[in-house]
Amino acid sequence: MPMDTATQIVQSINGLLWGIYCLIPLLVGTGLYLTFRLRFVQIRQFGAAFKHVFGSVKIFGRSADKDGMSSFQSLATAISAQVGTGNLAGVATAMVMGGPGAIFWMWLAAFFGMATIYSEAILGQCFRARDAHGHIMGGPAFYISQGLHSRTLAAIFAVTIVIALGFIGNMVQANSISHAFQTAFHIPSWATGIAIFMIAGFIFIGGIRRIASFAEKMVPLMAVVYIVGSLTVIFSNADMIIPAIKQIFVGAFDPQAATGGIIGASLKEAIRYGVARGLFSNEAGMGSTPHAHALAKVEHPAEQGLAAIVGLFIDTFIVLNMTAFVILCTGSLDGASTGIELTQRAFTSGLGMIGPAFVAICLFFFAFTTIIGWYFFAEQNVKYLFGLRWIQSFRVVVLCFLMLGSFLHVSLVWELADLFNGLMVIPNVIALLVLTKFVCGVSKDYETRFLKGLTPEYGVHAAKPETLIEVEIEGDEATPAEKKKQGRFQSVADNLKEEGVDRF
Repeated sequence: MPMDTATQIVQSINGLLWGIYCLIPLLVGTGLYLTFRLRFVQIRQFGAAFKHVFGSVKIFGRSADKDGMSSFQSLATAISAQVGTGNLAGVATAMVMGGPGAIFWMWLAAFFGMATIYSEAILGQCFRARDAHGHIMGGPAFYISQGLHSRTLAAIFAVTIVIALGFIGNMVQANSISHAFQTAFHIPSWATGIAIFMIAGFIFIGGIRRIASFAEKMVPLMAVVYIVGSLTVIFSNADMIIPAIKQIFVGAFDPQAATGGIIGASLKEAIRYGVARGLFSNEAGMGSTPHAHALAKVEHPAEQGLAAIVGLFIDTFIVLNMTAFVILCTGSLDGASTGIELTQRAFTSGLGMIGPAFVAICLFFFAFTTIIGWYFFAEQNVKYLFGLRWIQSFRVVVLCFLMLGSFLHVSLVWELADLFNGLMVIPNVIALLVLTKFVCGVSKDYETRFLKGLTPEYGVHAAKPETLIEVEIEGDEATPAEKKKQGRFQSVADNLKEEGVDRF
């Protein structure tokens, strides 16, 4: 099959999958449903969430160990994946395709997504496992298999996220970095590829300890640098702030009126691209960030749910808004430039000749931290599927994909990334909807018992600690029969072999 034909086929599938009749209503609807079931937790507990995250924040905290990492390290790891190229290029594309009003629909989707990501973090905390070395791990595959008792659905999620993030997604991130550096600094793609290979390899080999340490230092740094640069541009065009806000709200319901017809978008396109790109950026409902939140050392699972709310707020309402307002305040939205080119054009207008370099450096930070976060998420699922025996091989393959991604700029790869990102959403959302009652119970326990000093039913101070489902994955030396006899959790590969299934 010719490459162009394959690309067109995948594009058609993505048009349906990420359209207004499939994943967009599914994700927004799930967020809306959870918002009402949790009684607008994103509003009621918003102040408490920030107090929990920043009340005792340390960027040189205690090193992560087999029992997990600090709440802030988990949050930083989650944000490292959330804040990526979508915050620079994705928002620009959404505005070109849907007009300034797309930003309003991004905000709306993010607001309801806060309840979704809160629920994901709670489930990640409550359904966990230990690998053969005793390290805690978790994520949707664990709460799907243990909460829904569906090994098949858990395996589907695990396979799709390994492909989506570990392989294809990281190729896209590496490609974004090499392209930006070649454009801004004329650095050859092969040189950028080697640098990414070496730095990423060094962090991967260090395991959870090095990943957590990298995230807690790099994420705050990159956020501050980008926010300061963006605010410099925005305030230098302060007279355009109010008109920019007006464009967003007018464009949300009348896209062409907001730009005088420069962007020929319809209301349908404003909603579609705003919601889709917003969800792609903050990852609420996609099932990625629970892998980081599952490892947080907190006294109650709901505390990490609150941390997840803060992560989404930072991603969408702060970082993503910086890009949007820089583009609008500099008047760079002309309908011709799109993606990262539009963002570079806006920063060049605001910062002069250093604009492209600033964007390239920020893109490196954003994309590289996403590579680290996505690798970590994918690794948890490789452990879930096969145990520890394939981790070293997986690292090597991921590094090869990173190197390959630095050279290639194939449209099919980008389309496949969107496809597998969409496929992993479905089993995760099913779990969220089925386990809503459980999430509400944990949240109620936090508010009515834990916060009032009473003995909670969940968390480290629970009256019955075993209610926090935490099972162990035995070492490779234990046979499937021994693991089953001991009543311990085992990898999906072993489970399927017992059932007479050699592959899936």
